[in-house]
Amino acid sequence: MTSDGSRGLVGVDGCKAGWIAVHRDPDSTPRNPGSTPRNPGASASVDIFPSFSALLDAMPASATVAVDMPIGLPDFSQKGGRGPEALVRPLLGNRQSSVFAIPSRAALYAQTDDFTTIEAWYAAHRRASEVAKASSDPPRGVSIQAFGIFAKIREIDALLIARPQLRGRIFESHPEVAFCRLNGDKAMALPKKIKGAVNPAGMAERKALLCRHGYDRDFLDRAPPRGAAADDFLDAAVMMLMAARIANGEARPFPDPPLSDRFGIPVAIWA
Repeated sequence: MTSDGSRGLVGVDGCKAGWIAVHRDPDSTPRNPGSTPRNPGASASVDIFPSFSALLDAMPASATVAVDMPIGLPDFSQKGGRGPEALVRPLLGNRQSSVFAIPSRAALYAQTDDFTTIEAWYAAHRRASEVAKASSDPPRGVSIQAFGIFAKIREIDALLIARPQLRGRIFESHPEVAFCRLNGDKAMALPKKIKGAVNPAGMAERKALLCRHGYDRDFLDRAPPRGAAADDFLDAAVMMLMAARIANGEARPFPDPPLSDRFGIPVAIWA
């Protein structure tokens, strides 16, 4: 895939308020014939959107979007995940625990209600785990971490089923795989979080890498928009660099070529 510089670049991560997007619009992108900008992180903007469809509506119609969210769901889950997860984990060394397996489509859709109490939330998690165990080999339940993003996975999944034309514009990536690829295929030395809390040293390591790839440090040091955490902001920022690599034909999918689910949605982690 190539770009003439006329396409927007969007990096996305889920956050408490919905979705955080670091983006660069075409009219702010210096054009080099046949390529994306040398420094796609320059002149970037950041915004919060309540839904993924609202995010897409606000971006250029031809924008390339890289998102930190699983895309393409299995009917039956094998050991290690859908396929992409097992391929990228060995790249990450001590960071590989950040890549977790996604259960079956049936487990993802086992509970779709809004939860008004914490008891209902935990009951829904147990139900999803039961369905996941029944549709996996070896039987495997659902982690709390994975269950927490089910609604966001379904949101993108529903869009890609209803609007197949989006499948050539929206790509799954993963922040730690992205940082690794930008770091000369070396995993980050420090964790981004320790016991659920942001690790300042790990954040500083990633900011320094993003700056080497064109971001302005003042942009990265700003407070994230309300409704997003500092690590959500950095993850969206590195996703935008992955969008540039994808648009410019520099990224590779894991696996190559991508798999596809029963709806024909591509299944791959791009970096």
